[in-house]
Amino acid sequence: MHSHLSFENPPALPHEVVVETLERALRDRSAESEAAEVLVGTALNDDDADFVEHWCVQVGMRAVSGSPLLGLAGLCLGHTARRFGRLSDEALALAQSLSARAETDPADVDGRAVDGYDDVRSFLHLW
Repeated sequence: MHSHLSFENPPALPHEVVVETLERALRDRSAESEAAEVLVGTALNDDDADFVEHWCVQVGMRAVSGSPLLGLAGLCLGHTARRFGRLSDEALALAQSLSARAETDPADVDGRAVDGYDDVRSFLHLW
């Protein structure tokens, strides 16, 4: 018998749940898995562009070196650029920085940050 794995994008959650979950993960690395799902759901499905960008930036600036949340924050900035067609100068600089860190040391920031910055450049026409 074959089992088929299926993947569904996580939903956007109420902002207070997002804030609590992400803040907890930034204090306690054992909560990173749950935070990753929350961040992806927010980046893909929340319609408040400022909220989405703010939390991608917060995670990308505050997560510790080696945290999978760093690469994910970069990837989610790419989703944000794709969905809303804009990023602040701060978010743009962070996406570039996370990508450069990933290329320099994948143990610091994983390669998803590179993919995210590629999306940022593509969707914001920065080539």
